[in-house]
Amino acid sequence: MSNRRVGLWLIGSSGGVASTAALGLAALGRGLADRTSLVTALPLFEGLDLDPPSAFIVGGHEIRRGGFRKTVRDFQERANVFDRSLTEACGPDLEAWEANVRPGVAVNAGPAILRLADWPESLRAETARAGVEQVQADLRAFKESSRLDQVVVVNVTSTEAPFEVGDVHASPETLAAAMRRKGAVLPPSAIYAWATLDLGWPYVNFTPSLGASFPAAELLAVQRGAAHAGKDGKTGETLLKTVLAPMFALRNWRILSWVGHNIFGNRDGQVLDDPANKASKIRTKDQVIAKIVGYKPQTHVSIEYIESLDDWKTAWNHIHFQGFLGVKMMMQFTWQGCDSVLAGPLVIDLARLALLAQRRGERGVLPHLASFFKNPMGVDEHDFFKQFALLEAYVRGAAAEAGQARQGRTA
Repeated sequence: MSNRRVGLWLIGSSGGVASTAALGLAALGRGLADRTSLVTALPLFEGLDLDPPSAFIVGGHEIRRGGFRKTVRDFQERANVFDRSLTEACGPDLEAWEANVRPGVAVNAGPAILRLADWPESLRAETARAGVEQVQADLRAFKESSRLDQVVVVNVTSTEAPFEVGDVHASPETLAAAMRRKGAVLPPSAIYAWATLDLGWPYVNFTPSLGASFPAAELLAVQRGAAHAGKDGKTGETLLKTVLAPMFALRNWRILSWVGHNIFGNRDGQVLDDPANKASKIRTKDQVIAKIVGYKPQTHVSIEYIESLDDWKTAWNHIHFQGFLGVKMMMQFTWQGCDSVLAGPLVIDLARLALLAQRRGERGVLPHLASFFKNPMGVDEHDFFKQFALLEAYVRGAAAEAGQARQGRTA
């Protein structure tokens, strides 16, 4: 393993997912936690030159005041999530990384997200172009001041309302001109994505928001040699759907209806309480069943904000299906988990894999990362096992290439 220093830049750095990922890197780097929940800790990945947790320096953008330490303290005291001895031991790392956080971009963020913004500097950009320039200046400064070999940007902000793209978003040239004008040209998630890809750096969209999922951004990534992936991290209820739906398909049971009801607190739940923002999330959660089984049963997904639950999430699902001789049966499951603890390690996995992809000279969408997302870019496959097979094939190929390169250097 080389002595690389790499940066993880988190958009939405004071949120639960970002702070959990930062705490996890600090704990792993100090040897205070094992690698349970890290996909990249599986034996499959042993042949890859992935960056160890100790190689990471963390920074980010945020539109509200706070910090990694305040968020993990809130989780510890309010939701009983983290052990106090762990957060105190990792405090020096979190404090140092907080110094890297900069005011984010809130232009065209929408009312639900703007209500959270209490950092005035995050409102200064009046155009998408100004937002891009602000973000790029911060990213370059982070890489230079921290003496980093690479930086990966991961979007873990609250879900934006749906954003419809048009002709102006078809090419980098047409969009570059439009970004200089005031108006709703791009939402913040796409501004961050554009800024990152334009630098030729890897970008991951862990949210259902637009991010880099439009033609101009995808073309820009290829032109600049930037790798990217997304969107909407698959952590709980939808993960189970993409595991269970293949069983129904392969047993040739016909799903008649699938109803999912989700309740959770935290700021993500607060933002999703707005109908416009909720629509983005439901769109990605409600598509997977039909994609897997090949027909459209009746489906329903609901999301409700219950403040007292904090970061704990409960999802109840009712599946009505038809078996042999027309007999109708039911299956129900309840999923309960800590939202940020489910997502945090996946952010670390994706950061490690995106940085590796950049070193390998990959550009554009990374379809082998589909198993991490509800609405994966680059593939139309939602079966979790088939998605993971894509990752497995990629890892085996990359490991074989790395082995051959090592043998060539020692020959």
